[in-house]
Amino acid sequence: MLYQLYQWLIHEQLRFPGMGIFQFITFRAMLAVLLSLFITMVYGKHIILFLQKMQVGESVRELGLQGEEQKKGTPTMGGFIILLGILIPTLLFANLDKVYIKLLLLSTIWLGLVGFVDDYLKLRAKRMAQTQGVNYRKGDKDGLAGWFKVLGQVGLGIIISATLLFNDNVKVMREYKGKVKPANAIEVKYQGGVRYFVKANEPVTTIPFIKDHEFNYAKLLPASLRSYGWVVYMLVIIFIVTAVSNGANITDGLDGLATGVSALIGACLALFAYASGNLIFADYLNIMYIPNLGEVSVFIAAMIGACIGFLWYNTYPAQVFMGDTGSLALGGIIAALAIIVRKELLIPFFCAVFLVENLSVVIQVGYFKYTKKKYGEGRRVFLMSPLHHHYQKKGYHESKIAVRFWIVTLLFVVFAIMSLKMR
Repeated sequence: MLYQLYQWLIHEQLRFPGMGIFQFITFRAMLAVLLSLFITMVYGKHIILFLQKMQVGESVRELGLQGEEQKKGTPTMGGFIILLGILIPTLLFANLDKVYIKLLLLSTIWLGLVGFVDDYLKLRAKRMAQTQGVNYRKGDKDGLAGWFKVLGQVGLGIIISATLLFNDNVKVMREYKGKVKPANAIEVKYQGGVRYFVKANEPVTTIPFIKDHEFNYAKLLPASLRSYGWVVYMLVIIFIVTAVSNGANITDGLDGLATGVSALIGACLALFAYASGNLIFADYLNIMYIPNLGEVSVFIAAMIGACIGFLWYNTYPAQVFMGDTGSLALGGIIAALAIIVRKELLIPFFCAVFLVENLSVVIQVGYFKYTKKKYGEGRRVFLMSPLHHHYQKKGYHESKIAVRFWIVTLLFVVFAIMSLKMR
């Protein structure tokens, strides 16, 4: 909104000293970080007190894990703090006319609402159990049905993929090097000369570690069916949104774990977005040039600030949990960002922790069912899944597990960034 005010003042030829600094993305991104930290750290405390007053406390299953008793009653639904820390700075400092900002705001609110409904239904089930004098256990038939969560994730995947495919404001630019300039070529002044680009609204992405890095999803189909490449692209995007948001949700099982991992992933995606949206950096790194993408850096800066500010209250011993309100939203944001910057094939690297946590649950459940059918009793690969609970069962303190998962994420993030030049 402040950026829109700046644009209006420029249009009306009303200038004030120092006002021009508002045109720089880096300056607005820094403002977004600072405001996000202020919101989450200062007003976050008031939200926590409000949640305590409303008795929005966490119910913990008795799993025999260290420290689970002291978590009982800790306020949940703290994802509101993260959402406010993201939305308010973005609305103030980002250019809201850009399609990518609109898409990211929609992704945040969409899965934030899905998570909120899930948290609210769990809270209602707990209160009803207390009213009826029944012993409530987390994991009873409460919250949203699994299929409804998936439906929300699928819906967001369809919106993201359809926008990137069919919206006229979405551009992936390929440099034109032919002798005759096409009628639809776009002229860009660059380093004292002129370069010509042609717009591409195709289901394309970047393949890491390959010199000719561009890949069209339509190539997965036979030549006669490649006109339906958009269907393949939509299915891939739906899968990515569902997998990453569930991965973030599953990872949110220890104090500070999902929040710290998300902040590191956000820093990685901020670098990708800034480089792809800047013609000079895109040319130097030989990556896709995506006009207007740099504005996304303001949104990511707000997200990083929100995660770091939330860590102030979420590190061990946590004063608040984000709940599904925060974890589903963060997962959806990360998936949307990776898709927008055309780096979704790098997700197994910078989202390695989310991937491993997901796989640990799939492996555990699959192996248990297989052995029960074959031997008559279920056996386990891990002491408990998701993976962070396996290490808890082995006696590791949850703070040590969380910090080590952060370190692993940092290593994979650095490797993902290195892929920009490793071809």
